[in-house]
Amino acid sequence: MENMKFNPVGWFEIYVQDIEKATRFYEQVFQLKLENLADPSEDADGNMKMSTFPMTMDEIPGASGALVQMEGVASGGNSTIVYFSSHDCSVEEARVSQAGGKIHKSKMSIGAYGFMSLCTDVDGNMFGIHSMT
Repeated sequence: MENMKFNPVGWFEIYVQDIEKATRFYEQVFQLKLENLADPSEDADGNMKMSTFPMTMDEIPGASGALVQMEGVASGGNSTIVYFSSHDCSVEEARVSQAGGKIHKSKMSIGAYGFMSLCTDVDGNMFGIHSMT
């Protein structure tokens, strides 16, 4: 992996109980369209339902990530947080409650790294929104 030309995190999954409800939530908050993905399991018995976020496979693959210690956010359980990129995280944050989620930490400065909001979706999964403004 010397001279890596890609980000090391290539895929994320957010586990939910009601795929339709969760799909509506993320579509409303981020103003995008998720796509149903056919059951990828070998037996394809329909037990796995997936809605994918928009993606392109022809550009630099992957997404960046980090290990984080933050007061009020416990490790274990839901200790991995996906951060969605935004022009201004307060815009998407304003849609979270309307879509059925909750604000955990409102937009706050992270210094030279911009701003972030922490929210939970309709299944209680925590996620972040990051912006430079």
